[in-house]
Formats: sequence, structure tokens, C-alpha cells
Amino acid sequence: MTDKNKLTEMQYRVTQEAATEPPFTGKYDQFFEKGIYVDVVSGEPLFSSLDKFDSGCGWPAFTKPIAKLKEKRDQSFGMERTEVRSLKADSHLGHVFCDGPLDRGGLRYCINSAALRFIPFDQLAEAGYGEYRKLFVD
Repeated sequence: MTDKNKLTEMQYRVTQEAATEPPFTGKYDQFFEKGIYVDVVSGEPLFSSLDKFDSGCGWPAFTKPIAKLKEKRDQSFGMERTEVRSLKADSHLGHVFCDGPLDRGGLRYCINSAALRFIPFDQLAEAGYGEYRKLFVD
């Protein structure tokens, strides 16, 4: 179990209790800088800014992850969804839907900002994520 003192209340509720932050309130919803997004709990790489798009749903949306994620059937709130969790820390991230851009695979990973930490491109190496710089080279 993750130490509550290392996360904000919202980060803890989202990653450990599968809560959802209110739409249009997360700091990464309308954030489009170059870099990668990692699990706020473990630091494991999750998504690239190259795969981020504005879906209008109120949460950061990505067409694909940069690392394998756990998928789990979620029937909460009377809905049929697929929950996505980080592989190592098992943090709740959000859900994946089949209504993303067709020309980019058709998936929409709808992710809570509270589950993410952004690593800017120019800080990847010093933050220990240098291997991900290659994602941004043509």
C-alpha cells in the first residue's frame, strides 16, 4: 500500500481507491508540452505527449501507452468499461474506450491527471528517463 503522506488527497483517492477527479479540473487536461507522463506513485513510464489529444472529455486523453498497462473489467456505476492500471504499482489510472481517433488506432485512454506526473522532454535524461528521448526523434 502506498504511503498516504507522499500523495495529495486526490492522488491517493484516484490511484489507491479508484476515484475519478472531477472533469476539466486536472492540471494535464489542457496541457500539451513535449515529454512523458509517469505514474505518480511509482514513476513508471505510461504515456508520451506525442500520443496525447484533446478529446473534449475533461480528462487527459491518449491514443496509446508507451508501456504495458493492466486492463480490468469495470462494471461500477452501472456501466461496462475497461479500467487501466499501472503494471508495477497497480495504480488506478482511468479507463480505455474505443471512441478515439480512428486514424490513430481508435482508442482513447481517458486518464486522471492526479495519477500522472509529467517529465518535460528537456529533463528526461536528468530525471532517469533518457531512453524515452528516442520517441521524439523523427
